[in-house]
Amino acid sequence: MSLALPMESNPDTMNKYLLKLGVSEKWRMVDVIGLESDALAWVPRPVLAVVLLFPLSEIYEQLRRKEENNLVNKEPPKDVFHLRQVLSNVCGTIALVHSVANNTHNIELKEGPLKKYLKDAEGLDAAAKGALLENSTAILEAYKDIVHTGSSVPEESNEDPSNHFVTFIHKDGTLFELDGRKTFPINHGPTTPESLLEDAAKVCREFMARDPDNIGFNVVALVPSL
Repeated sequence: MSLALPMESNPDTMNKYLLKLGVSEKWRMVDVIGLESDALAWVPRPVLAVVLLFPLSEIYEQLRRKEENNLVNKEPPKDVFHLRQVLSNVCGTIALVHSVANNTHNIELKEGPLKKYLKDAEGLDAAAKGALLENSTAILEAYKDIVHTGSSVPEESNEDPSNHFVTFIHKDGTLFELDGRKTFPINHGPTTPESLLEDAAKVCREFMARDPDNIGFNVVALVPSL
């Protein structure tokens, strides 16, 4: 099995990848330049998903273990598409899959590797979805094709990356954090399609406040193309 390439939090690269996967050109990723209200006002609406890149740290690991313990023996929320991460470098791909898979009622998917993956993943649990993605060569190779046409090509690696992606989505009035390294989606309370960005930004600020010595945070959002 070929190893996965780590993804940068770069909307241009992400958008090329989404197009290659079969996502309609009507939707794109954009940078969120700040998490305060004046900066958020510049982000096109509606926002379908928010993706946070952050540094992995012991602080995150402690919180993850605590959340996992609190969710033992609980049922995952219905109608939320969540998959577990298997390969070390695919958290960027997983974040994009989470963004699109939970918004298929808004996003037109053309015939392609992502539409096939989502069809094959119907009825599977999070672990099985993750294993299926690991074996979805077309999805992983599509990203390699894009980065290999760029000016800089990251090296393939089986080492644990130092950064990690998570996705925030709205589903049935609730803000969910979708993290491939966690067993369940994390419920962050009520939200609406209109307030998703602001509510997700609040959680992103909490991530930053927990780890103030780190600067490797970046936020992008899935929005309509202009």
